[in-house]
Amino acid sequence: MSHESQDALLDQVQTLAPHSVADLLETKSPEEGAFVLESLNPMVAQQVLHEMQDEHRCRILAAAPIEKSRQWMHNRQYPEDSVGWLMEPPVAVFRPTMTVHDTIEALRKLTKRAFITYGYVTDEANKLLGVLVFRDLMLGKPGSLLSEVMYQNVFALAPDMALTDAMKSTVNRHIPVYPVCDAEGRLLGLVRGQNLFEARAIEISAQAGTMVGVEKEERLSTPILRSLRFRHPWLQINLLTCFVAAGVVGFFEQTLDRIVLLAAFLPVLAGQSGNTGCQALAVALRGMTMGDLEDGDERRLVLKEGVLGLLNGILVGVSAGLGMYVYATVQHNPEALTLAGVVWLSMVASCVTSGLCGALIPLVLRRLGADPATASSIFLTTATDVVSMGVFLSLASVLVK
Repeated sequence: MSHESQDALLDQVQTLAPHSVADLLETKSPEEGAFVLESLNPMVAQQVLHEMQDEHRCRILAAAPIEKSRQWMHNRQYPEDSVGWLMEPPVAVFRPTMTVHDTIEALRKLTKRAFITYGYVTDEANKLLGVLVFRDLMLGKPGSLLSEVMYQNVFALAPDMALTDAMKSTVNRHIPVYPVCDAEGRLLGLVRGQNLFEARAIEISAQAGTMVGVEKEERLSTPILRSLRFRHPWLQINLLTCFVAAGVVGFFEQTLDRIVLLAAFLPVLAGQSGNTGCQALAVALRGMTMGDLEDGDERRLVLKEGVLGLLNGILVGVSAGLGMYVYATVQHNPEALTLAGVVWLSMVASCVTSGLCGALIPLVLRRLGADPATASSIFLTTATDVVSMGVFLSLASVLVK
């Protein structure tokens, strides 16, 4: 395979979703497939392997270098979206009794077949004892032992750690490569900081789509039928929730027939409460994604969004109530002031409910073990529409003659 063909193939797969890359590689030779997987972010490579047919996956693993094949198979035992999916095998591993001179000579050979950033010192049981920084090696005395020049205060990640937790732990460390160790401290692999944050960026970029039922793996290049299969079930659910909101409006049909101008303000209430809820939802999801929302912070988040909803509802309700008063006066409605009060109260109640729902819905989804971002906007829209329209029409039925 020529360099031009390799570059063209790499350019092609960079724009494709994992399932599309899997489909493409099944039309290529196993050697080409192995070459492409080695060039991808480790997490994306694992996703591509997961999408492949078993037979072709085995062929690619057989064609790949032994170390890479073992790495991919080993990483598949860990949960998706975990540090374990991103691990690379450690190469520059030494014993503490080696001298600086012998280590440098060994590194000269190792750097010809691998990109090495740090060296790692382990004991006979492969327990990580320290990290070797090249500067300390170059400046160390040739006869010094590695135990004398290694950096012993080692920070390591766990293989089953979620990417969100790993990102939170490493965001202020600015280390290019992190060792990955098990519970006993044995060195299992390495994770490059660039790969870690690239993988998390993929998840964050997909969050806006999952809020409305668009799957993370859908891209511009996804075939129409596959996109339809991803999206359509959520649209059916959304239609069902719309029927619920329509049922609320239908329940107050007599009120709308009696006071027709109420219909003009239903979209105003629904839109304003929906925006309030989306603001709270965005803050909640951002806190979960960035790791800011720790255990015990849920009550504070819900309380904050409820108070913000109350304050925003009071202020926006004044403007909306004034609009209703002007509109009702122009229509020569004798209950103009009462209708303005109804709009104000409804706006306050709607914004409070929207803020609470925007914070509670992702928390509940996470508690149930689901993705907090999955179609959360659909559930939020239903809650805000039902509450805003229900409160508005109920107050109008009771207070307006």
